[in-house]
Formats: sequence, structure tokens, C-alpha cells
Amino acid sequence: MSKASARHILVPSEDQCQDLKNQIEAGADFADLARQFSTCPSGAKGGDLGTFGPGQMVAEFDQVVFSADVNTVQGPVKTQFGYHLLEVTDRSD
Repeated sequence: MSKASARHILVPSEDQCQDLKNQIEAGADFADLARQFSTCPSGAKGGDLGTFGPGQMVAEFDQVVFSADVNTVQGPVKTQFGYHLLEVTDRSD
């Protein structure tokens, strides 16, 4: 069964999400931005969500996490919780 490890930043607006992605692409540290801006409790751990399998996260999340390139920031991804930047840190199939 597939497993993935990922981290994310959750914010309320698409504009803020895109701004944070731009900062990361310009060299800002993902974990630092997660600690500063993420509204998810995982923000305190730099956005780390640990390891999980398909179906353990919302569908929009799963779709990205189990198809995107590893170590590449994806998003903004809209879910019922807000807008996410996602980074798959490891995946096994």
C-alpha cells in the first residue's frame, strides 16, 4: 500500500497562499513560514504531517500527495479547511 510523508501550510486565502509559495520559491524556508503563518496545529512542527496512506486526508490533499513530484511545493490547493501549500517529502508505492 502507498505511503507518503508530507508537510503543508494552511492559510485562509488563495492570495496569501500564493504569496507564501512565491517566498519559498525565492528561497524562504518552508518550515519557518509554516510556523509563522499556518493555521493548522502542524504549523508548530514546521507543517510536518508525518506518514499516512491514501484516504487518510481529504480527497484534494490525497490527489496531490500521491501524484506530485517529491520535494516540490504544490499549490495553492483548496480544501474545506482553506488553501494549502503541500510538499511531499517521501513516498513509497
